[in-house]
Amino acid sequence: MQTFFVEIKCKLGKTYEVATALADREIASEIYSTAGNYDILAKFHIPKDVDIGHFIAQHVQTIPEIADTHTIITFKAF
Repeated sequence: MQTFFVEIKCKLGKTYEVATALADREIASEIYSTAGNYDILAKFHIPKDVDIGHFIAQHVQTIPEIADTHTIITFKAF
């Protein structure tokens, strides 16, 4: 498995709709609201043979209320 995080900037007033859409798709292991430059931090686990960029483009960025994303790829959990 590969683990990565996606910071999500939502359109104004749409944070809860985006969080609900992510939860309904059952693709994120954890979803948090955050303060700062992004509104949501989501944690994902996908199989090693799945391309992260393709996964995000197909399953995350297709949510209409998302304005921007920033992906953080992880290497090792301690």
